[in-house]
Amino acid sequence: MITKQVIKTSIEELKEVSKIDFYVVDGQGLLMAATDKDIPNTEQMLEFFESKADSQIIGDVTLFKIKDEDEAVFVLVAKGNPADSYIFGKICANELSHLLVAYREQFDNTIYFQNLLLDNLLSVDIYNRARKLGIAHNSKRIVYVIEVPRDKSSEAMLALKSAFAEEGDFTVSVDDRNVILIHTMGEDEDFDNIEELAKCIEEILNTEVMIKTRVAYGAVVEDLRLLSQSYKEAKMALDVGAIFYSDKTVMAYNSLGIGRLIYQLPVNLCKIFVTEVFGDDIPEDVDEEVIGTVNAFLDNNFNVSETARQLYIHRNTLGYRIEKLKQSTGLDVREFNDALTFRIALMVVNYVKFMEENEKI
Repeated sequence: MITKQVIKTSIEELKEVSKIDFYVVDGQGLLMAATDKDIPNTEQMLEFFESKADSQIIGDVTLFKIKDEDEAVFVLVAKGNPADSYIFGKICANELSHLLVAYREQFDNTIYFQNLLLDNLLSVDIYNRARKLGIAHNSKRIVYVIEVPRDKSSEAMLALKSAFAEEGDFTVSVDDRNVILIHTMGEDEDFDNIEELAKCIEEILNTEVMIKTRVAYGAVVEDLRLLSQSYKEAKMALDVGAIFYSDKTVMAYNSLGIGRLIYQLPVNLCKIFVTEVFGDDIPEDVDEEVIGTVNAFLDNNFNVSETARQLYIHRNTLGYRIEKLKQSTGLDVREFNDALTFRIALMVVNYVKFMEENEKI
């Protein structure tokens, strides 16, 4: 619904031009906004609200009904010279009526997409409501989920709404930590454009709202009914990225790799696996220097020379650290199977820790 501040701003701007005072009250006679403290007779306004007339001149005031879908919502009073008050009052009433329509459409679209993303709509309602709201049901769309600080969510929402105000894009939220952008793709957009848009979102929030953020997106869908799937994929990408790829600020659902598989495993099963691999010596108890060395060794595809060069250590030092891990865990990461087990087990440990810290178990 349109706010009092929006109404107040509109009538104050018109007063600067017309030098006419304006007052707006609702159907119960409550004052919404005014440009002057000398408020006209409220009873007259209520009587006019109940009448069939759309406008009425009473002395030095002219009354107008402000309608939304042919129903009176407010009464506007223009006070001043009768000729001027009628002309400028009519202009003001039309402007407020257009604002009502715009805010109602925005509100309706927001509620619709919130329910759609959260699977709160039946299939028949998805298409019926979309038709009423003028939303195409078979356009290509993709969902971006943007993680923002709680105290900056409103600013982030406004910045993205301004940046993506073009027809077909919608910005909504379902909680106070994430802003959701539903982007309607053009015919010439491809995967590279999708990635670039994610980086653009990150840059907008970094420069305009001065916050660091993470952006994740799901798969492209061609039917409104599947939009919740893209949203769930983007949400998963955000979580999986936080657990396994914390150095990345942009995550795509289709690039999550084995992290996506681990994320969907039961936590109890993961704990059993970690115990079987590490016993009582879970990685938190293993020397961090050793783990960092082994990770670099695996990232360099078992290349001893390259790993030693990157870490600025001697080859013998590298071998010593690998042996140290073998003694504590029984895994020789120079062997492919042991290296694979170690890397997966380390990811599982991070997953269990994340779930415990976020109370998702």
